[in-house]
Amino acid sequence: MNSKTFDSSRTLTIAREALDIEAQAVAALATRLDARFTAAVQCVLVSSGRVVVMGMGKSGHVGRKIAATLASTGTPAMFVHPAEASHGDLGMITLKDVVLGISNSGESEELTVLLPLIKRMGVPLIAMTGRATSSLARHADHLLDTSVEKEACPHNLAPTASTTAQLAMGDALAMALLDARGFKAEDFARSHPGGALGRKLLTMVSDIMRSEDVVPKVPLDADLMTLMREISVKGLGAGAIVDQDNRPVGVFTDGDLRRLIEKGGEIRHAKIRDVMHANPRTISREALAVEAAKLMEQQKITSVFVVDEAGRLCGALNANDLMRAKVI
Repeated sequence: MNSKTFDSSRTLTIAREALDIEAQAVAALATRLDARFTAAVQCVLVSSGRVVVMGMGKSGHVGRKIAATLASTGTPAMFVHPAEASHGDLGMITLKDVVLGISNSGESEELTVLLPLIKRMGVPLIAMTGRATSSLARHADHLLDTSVEKEACPHNLAPTASTTAQLAMGDALAMALLDARGFKAEDFARSHPGGALGRKLLTMVSDIMRSEDVVPKVPLDADLMTLMREISVKGLGAGAIVDQDNRPVGVFTDGDLRRLIEKGGEIRHAKIRDVMHANPRTISREALAVEAAKLMEQQKITSVFVVDEAGRLCGALNANDLMRAKVI
């Protein structure tokens, strides 16, 4: 179709109809969830092996995504191509595993030829199919019904609504298993250490803080000029005022100095106790770095002091440290 015959109004109509059909297909899945679904979840939970996902064509593409989602949310899983399984890869399946077979028709030849072998091995089989009377469904121990009224394809041919239903059912299975296993955000982060979530949930304050020896600090009876030399040498932009037990009792920043000068205040002989801000914000060295970022944002500050279990100064963080660690 060339640009002269392109009908933008019809294009939008077709697109909206496709989305409506697929949305209805997914919504219908929820009404069909019953004891068969919970039985499938329990089957996976009691297994000490992996979920081996199998599917051909578009169902195979969906299967790869389902396997990846399961694996990243606490359920060990892998995808095995049915055609390759017939030529040796069936040996990847162990007696401890559960097979999840995906086929809308339930009659994909490459998959159905494996069903007797899987049954003979005694490996539990979960079928995800749109036909409850299909070969796949008949061989299965558990059935997940992903039937759809029609495809989003105007010719009702291209797998569209059916693959969307499969994908959504896979997500539902993964989320049910996630909840049943008590899988938490911290667990998710451990399987995604290189991602943004991993950095946020695994990076501790102690991992990226500036250690005590490079943190500007002076005792409570020091003068302002001594603290400013500390801040200048150590480059934090703020200095800690500590008591005799090394606990931070005050803070003074570059911004405080600028405001003091603007007011015409005496700085050469000023005592720090007279110009500091008492009770500075602190964070534990055992806290997540993302908590430090949240504290800075809430309090509208650019640095925070780090304390140990006894409340003693042991480090400091500023926004640049958090950005370098890609926490923010």
